[in-house]
Amino acid sequence: MISFAFIGGVLLNIGAYLTYKGKIYEAVIVYLFADSCWVVMAYQRDDFWGVFSIIIGVTFGFLAFIKMRSGEMNKSLNKKENE
Repeated sequence: MISFAFIGGVLLNIGAYLTYKGKIYEAVIVYLFADSCWVVMAYQRDDFWGVFSIIIGVTFGFLAFIKMRSGEMNKSLNKKENE
């Protein structure tokens, strides 16, 4: 039987490969799916602190994705380059 940890690990590798190829938006989506596998795994093990911390990480990852998608992050990166 395939575990959620294994599926999350495979998705993590796919996300890393996409990051390497420069496909950041796709990589973030894959990372979010990997995180959801780890939430399920932590829940199955009754590790509620783990579930809580993973959900916080997923939330920040999703917010970063939205910020990248809207172009806000690009603007803040350009400001630092111009200073």
